[in-house]
Amino acid sequence: MRRRRLIPSLFLIPAVLFLIIFVIYPFLYTICGSFIKWEAYEAKGVTVENWVEILSDRRIISVDRFLDLKAPPYGALLHNFIWIAIMVPTSVFLGLILAYLLREVRGGSIAKSLIFLGMVVPMVVGGILIRFVFDKEAGVVNAALNLLGLGEYVKTWTAYPDTALYALIAGSIWLWTGFNTVIYSAGLETIPREIIEAARVDGATGFTIFWRIIVPLLKPVTLVAVMMTTLWVLKIFDVVYVATMGGPGGATNVLALDMYIRAFYWVPPDYGGAMVVATLLTLLTLGVAAYIMRVTVRIK
Repeated sequence: MRRRRLIPSLFLIPAVLFLIIFVIYPFLYTICGSFIKWEAYEAKGVTVENWVEILSDRRIISVDRFLDLKAPPYGALLHNFIWIAIMVPTSVFLGLILAYLLREVRGGSIAKSLIFLGMVVPMVVGGILIRFVFDKEAGVVNAALNLLGLGEYVKTWTAYPDTALYALIAGSIWLWTGFNTVIYSAGLETIPREIIEAARVDGATGFTIFWRIIVPLLKPVTLVAVMMTTLWVLKIFDVVYVATMGGPGGATNVLALDMYIRAFYWVPPDYGGAMVVATLLTLLTLGVAAYIMRVTVRIK
């Protein structure tokens, strides 16, 4: 009996070792390293200066510009929060609406496949596409503005601080909406058709069925969509790196990109600052995931 209980445990050893080596150890090393004073490439003692410098750095947070309603940059942390505030509700809502509207439409599966192309495209390619979409000469957005007689608004949107961040957010909504559409489509398939038919027999309108039946039954799916979208935005890097490299003037800088620049772009590198940013990013990610998982358990 002891051997039978021990054998399944042995199969966990490779996974546990992998977790320790590639997740737990780097996480603990990053936290410890954020309290170390680095001079060039060498550790020179323990300090909290890294945290003080990062939390007071305008590259990370610039509340005064945000409150004064000035154009970005607002700091990498606020840019991430603005990205979440715009992208999460928009992409989740679009995913739900598209999944519901295409549920019983001829060619709906083809349309869903086309919408999902944004997820199939590598994010590096997605960043390049966003640059072209908002380009003054070759961009689709500016071509549409010209057709609508709004030529005065034509410009390279990613080249100006007041529009660059929002252009990237709009492009990322396109890249991610396909994911939410697919998971909502899967969620809709779990809803018994008898419930909807019974509501129709009772005289419920299409909007009532959608708002009073479909939306409440899809709450677990909505939580997954919100969690996955939020986590994706928190760790977004490749789209920004390729499209703008955090510019112009830091207007599109985000936490993951700032961490990369400090560690691998600056000479000498700011390892302490990069580790602080990495720790902040990890804590934010874990906090969001823990909160949404807690809400999910309550619903169940």
